[in-house]
Amino acid sequence: MRSRAIKVLIVEDSLLFREVICRGISSDAAIHVVATASDPYEASEEIARHRPDVMLCDVQMPRMNGIAFIRQLLPQYQLPVVVVSSVSEAVLDALKAGAVDFVPKPDMGSAPKVERFILQLIRTIKGAAGSRAKVDPLGPAAPSKGADFDPSQSSTDIIAIGASTGGTEAIAALLRSLPAGMPGIVIVQHIPPVFSKMFAQRLDQSLPLHVREAADGDRVAPGDVLIAPGDHHMELVSSASGYKVRCFRGDKVNGHCPSVDVLFQSVAKEVGKRSAGIILTGMGYDGARGLLAMRRRGAVTLAQDEASSVVYGMPKAAFELGAAQQQVALSRMGQMLLSLL
Repeated sequence: MRSRAIKVLIVEDSLLFREVICRGISSDAAIHVVATASDPYEASEEIARHRPDVMLCDVQMPRMNGIAFIRQLLPQYQLPVVVVSSVSEAVLDALKAGAVDFVPKPDMGSAPKVERFILQLIRTIKGAAGSRAKVDPLGPAAPSKGADFDPSQSSTDIIAIGASTGGTEAIAALLRSLPAGMPGIVIVQHIPPVFSKMFAQRLDQSLPLHVREAADGDRVAPGDVLIAPGDHHMELVSSASGYKVRCFRGDKVNGHCPSVDVLFQSVAKEVGKRSAGIILTGMGYDGARGLLAMRRRGAVTLAQDEASSVVYGMPKAAFELGAAQQQVALSRMGQMLLSLL
């Protein structure tokens, strides 16, 4: 248990928004804002002075953008960075540079949205405080070489993946290590709406697999990767023509929509032993029970190990519950999965 308050540095060029964040997160006794800065140059001085536990950082700022700042900062300070910005492609670049998480800016004209934003930011700060900043967040995983995977030679029909904090880059690294023709892959990443589509499109441009944001009724075919929309649960359902996904709005499960448990439970029910489940880095315990249900039905189940996780929460919960057969470093996850399939 943390014996002192989490020291937070806020880097934001808007004075009004800095004050909103500062007052909002300071309402939680576990958080102490040690300093604020209007640009990365001011922030560098405050980091050296206060040694914060977490830095909140916008992407678009004067004098130096947040992406360049993160790239320069992490090798020296290894400081967990949470991006607080409008949803854009630049956020993906910030996460690739090493930021551990992202919280979208709210509509400042809506008090309920600002309140929800503050609550989400407080949760994210607490998760980031226990995370590992990654100078090389993608790790050494490399693309698989050789022939495409032949699904006719495998007993696996569906691969289900769940992730949260640090998950966008972990998912990218894992998928990059897999060849074309893999069994259909379905993914729940705790992610804001709109951002999930950008994430899927960027992956699709860089992988031999076909990646897209899922839509209700989409078929899951070999070589396809479907990512749950940021504000919808996603379930797998069987049909006469194979497997499809059902995407729907619903209450949060384990604090999340989409929820990893919702996906994993459906895969356990519909696919059973002809499936594989993987739980990656993330805060909390979402997915642990669903992965256990998959294992009990005979599925292959893996969890990311502590050393390679940005936040060792979800993988730890799954392993301690007995849901994961093995814990595997992210750099070896693809090879391990292929060997088991």
